[in-house]
Amino acid sequence: RKRKRVKRGKRKGMKGRRKKKEKEKEGKKGKRKEEKEKKKRRKRRKRKRLSGGQKRKKGKRDQAAGEQEKAEGGAKGELVEGHGGCGAGSGAPSLQQVLRELGQIPHSKRRAARLFEWLISPLPADHFFSWMWEKDAVLVRRGNPDYYRGLFSTAELDAVLRGEDVQFGLHLDAARYRNGRRETLNPPGRALPATAWSLYRDGCSLRLLCPQAFSAVVWQVLSVLQEHFGSMVGANAYLTPPDSQGFAPHYDDIEAFVLQLEGKKLWRVYKPREPAEELPQFSSPNFGPQGLGKPVLQEVLEPGDLLYFPRGFIHQAECEPGAHSLHLTLSTFQRNSWGDLLEPLLPAALQAAVEEDVEFRRGLPRDYLDYMGVQHSESGDPRRGPFLEKVQRLLARLGQYAPVDAVADQRAKGFLHDCLPPVLSEKERALSVHGLPARWEAGQAWDVGAKITFATQVRLLRHGLTRLVSEDDSVLLYYTVENSRVYHQGEPKSLEIDSQYTDAIEYLFSSYPGFVQVGDLPCDNRKDQLALVTMLFEKGLLITKKPLTP
Repeated sequence: RKRKRVKRGKRKGMKGRRKKKEKEKEGKKGKRKEEKEKKKRRKRRKRKRLSGGQKRKKGKRDQAAGEQEKAEGGAKGELVEGHGGCGAGSGAPSLQQVLRELGQIPHSKRRAARLFEWLISPLPADHFFSWMWEKDAVLVRRGNPDYYRGLFSTAELDAVLRGEDVQFGLHLDAARYRNGRRETLNPPGRALPATAWSLYRDGCSLRLLCPQAFSAVVWQVLSVLQEHFGSMVGANAYLTPPDSQGFAPHYDDIEAFVLQLEGKKLWRVYKPREPAEELPQFSSPNFGPQGLGKPVLQEVLEPGDLLYFPRGFIHQAECEPGAHSLHLTLSTFQRNSWGDLLEPLLPAALQAAVEEDVEFRRGLPRDYLDYMGVQHSESGDPRRGPFLEKVQRLLARLGQYAPVDAVADQRAKGFLHDCLPPVLSEKERALSVHGLPARWEAGQAWDVGAKITFATQVRLLRHGLTRLVSEDDSVLLYYTVENSRVYHQGEPKSLEIDSQYTDAIEYLFSSYPGFVQVGDLPCDNRKDQLALVTMLFEKGLLITKKPLTP
């Protein structure tokens, strides 16, 4: 009996331990389940914070499937709707408010980033560049027809036609798309209002090329954004009459941001038809209506909306009956790819390698033409393998001779030539050479020769304003302040700099946006400090911390 009681006790103890373990397991499962629920809730909250009140219409696909499809090249187009509370609707700052806000930001790169944030709001900029840039089309709906108020209008276009020397073909195109064909109906000479509006009434779209040459606000917006992209930002304005289409389906060689200013327009955007058309270097010819495939995005743009699509995405747009359309297309990243960097880099690398490395100068095998070439490509000759391996080794070796920095400097020089000149705020103008009180009065010149001293504090006007470039035996400082508002109207602007000044100029670069005293510049002597700063100030490249007095 005693043994039985002991056995029963052991069995009870074992059962108790098993129950305890089962409870512990259940508790752990419950904790894991609770942790999973917490993670899900955190993810949901994070997505809500990321979207800032957006509604993303992505169909029934989940995010993982969508990302996989994007990786496979299956662009679908995306629609983002903004609301007043997320900075895109009626509570969003106006363009004029944002431009005033930029004047309070000391660093020009941060100004550019702020303006771009406003341009694509409510999309976060980092999300846009990670998931949409060069990958997919996206439409931002804002429900705020005043979002772009003050940027450009049909009234301003009419004023430009009346007051400026607008030439057909140079500044203005009149085009229409009928029966599957585009027609350009530009008469010769000046685009007078009577002629331009007659063409518009007859169903032609009017395309104003380079509106930044005529509109100060468009100029200011583009001149700020170009520093954000590190590439020229251009623009065209399109006015289309009701129930018409101005241009044939085509793709462009630029990243396009379409800003709907007035009226409505139906857009159809198609993904590239084949890999060779993805991110092309050059724009396409006009296409017919067939063979375009199914649009990845087909939506009507209304005032305040934004449409983005990458280069290579075919697009066409038409006005519906009863409403005209005015939109502004901002364009950037033309010929700004890795291939465009390598195009001048590889010949320069090969030249340097041939000069410095004897392996590149050794003779080819005497009989290589007997087994290399298209006619021998499938011959199976055993000599082909070692020959191709040698070529691969030399190509791999070529990289160490590539003058990457020198080519980057040449691209920077080209970029500065492309750039619009900066638009100065009232404060910047007062602190620059343009704010000096020198004038002609009562038959003589007054207040000439504002004096820069060793205690004067100066800084560069903009972060991306200048570039030091070594060319042959000279050092040149390229700059944008004297550029024209018309693309490449004039040669690149530069100053030849004595090599003893390069350290001081680099010091100004690295100190931006802070001010530095003239007497602290690393020059050989005080005379050089004054000479350098005076030269840069008189060119409009520097501003002072306080206005200079005669």
